[in-house]
Amino acid sequence: MTTVRLNAFDSGSVEADALVVGINASPDGPRPAPGAEALDTALTGGLSATLSALGFSGKAGEIAKIPTFGAVPAPVVVAVGLGNAPEQGGAYDLEVLRRAAGVATRSLAGTARAALALPAATREQAEAVALGGLLGAYDFTRYRTGGDVKPALAEIVVLSDASGAEESVSRAATLAESVTLVRDLVNTPPSDLPPARFAEIAEESGTKAGLSVEVLDEVALKDGGYGGIVGVGQGSANPPRLVRLGYTHPEAETTVAFVGKGITFDSGGLSLKPSASMAWMKSDMGGAGAVFGALLAIARLGLRVNAVGYLCLAENMPSGTAQRPSDVLTTYAGKTVEVLDTDAEGRLVLVDGIARASEDDPDIIVDVATLTGGQIVALGWRTCGVMSTDDELREEVVDLAVAQGEAAWGMPLPEELRKGLDSPIADIANLNPERSGSMLAAGIFLREFVPEGVRWAHVDIAGPAFNKDAPHGYTPKGGTGMITRTLIALAERYQAGREA
Repeated sequence: MTTVRLNAFDSGSVEADALVVGINASPDGPRPAPGAEALDTALTGGLSATLSALGFSGKAGEIAKIPTFGAVPAPVVVAVGLGNAPEQGGAYDLEVLRRAAGVATRSLAGTARAALALPAATREQAEAVALGGLLGAYDFTRYRTGGDVKPALAEIVVLSDASGAEESVSRAATLAESVTLVRDLVNTPPSDLPPARFAEIAEESGTKAGLSVEVLDEVALKDGGYGGIVGVGQGSANPPRLVRLGYTHPEAETTVAFVGKGITFDSGGLSLKPSASMAWMKSDMGGAGAVFGALLAIARLGLRVNAVGYLCLAENMPSGTAQRPSDVLTTYAGKTVEVLDTDAEGRLVLVDGIARASEDDPDIIVDVATLTGGQIVALGWRTCGVMSTDDELREEVVDLAVAQGEAAWGMPLPEELRKGLDSPIADIANLNPERSGSMLAAGIFLREFVPEGVRWAHVDIAGPAFNKDAPHGYTPKGGTGMITRTLIALAERYQAGREA
């Protein structure tokens, strides 16, 4: 993984193979942003003219590489667009800085060291630059054997004189480590990440980070009455697991519980998916990955909160032992579910996790899942849908997600959709046959298993967990690690004293 360190703001003396500077757009052409002035001086004021000659405008995400001809120690300058400069007295948007840093470091694969001289006048800006740079440098090369594979950028040097920047850059490294782990898990072929292996990784890494870890195997799950997880996993040669990760702090006054859908591969079961829809279903454990990554970061940051995470792990496969449409399951909560569609399996494992999480007496429960195609239809590939029984909690999750650069939008739970989940033989059906509003109906299904009085939110990351298109900003192709940082921010929000 790429490493990061802080250096005093002196772009004219730092030793690096590339120097990254920000450029603003203006009616008069590109203009150096704070951090690029020293370079512009070294180039005798010719930076803007050179970039203009290359057709570079400074719009957000734009990038250009130019030689320095010895004007500064770094042989190459990477100019990255920041868009329009903030109005006088305003600050650069942190997500703009994250994305700019990510675009730049993504272009520097194979480079040993890059110095980031982007605007970093505050500790928050320094953290944004460091985090965006680290996430942008990510590349999943574990299974590539070609000689043309470039190693990731080895080291990032963030240039900043801001008070507290060293702590903020260290925090960025912790966040990036967790997001990188989630991306790696999502990108791992399902043959190498069955439920038992995921549980082993969680136990190994969780214990090392100081978490308590409990793993329930298929026998314990059956004996414990986890009918949802057992039912989904019974068709696979790789049996299911439920992992509980726990973190406590002596000064904690609140407890947060996170529940993640961890379908390590989703064929749809007997309700088989079309081939095109199955090809990227290794990502169907993205919710559990986000919960796992968040718990590790919470422990490493030493947050003053109690946190528990449940990874609901199963492989949804068709076989002679698989659950059938019209089967009835008895969940951990004691409620029965008629399975109308075995491809609506994520909600079945989640309700067992939600019911178990409620026994920890948490202040909030947030579940995260690549749950429905309806999320993609409604909100696209980059924006999560957030539903809740509590309006304040829903908006809290949305606001925190947006602040992290993880796009989210609050969605309702229309009561009229509940009737579509009625079953003539069980307490509830796992699917509303009416396709419209399917994301919302899934949320309503989950709501039925939340104990009264518990503040709960559901985050559907079906599209945002996996980027099928070209990289953008600090987001790579493949696993994104989506919502991991939001869960960490939630835990920070619920620290002792509930500091904002």
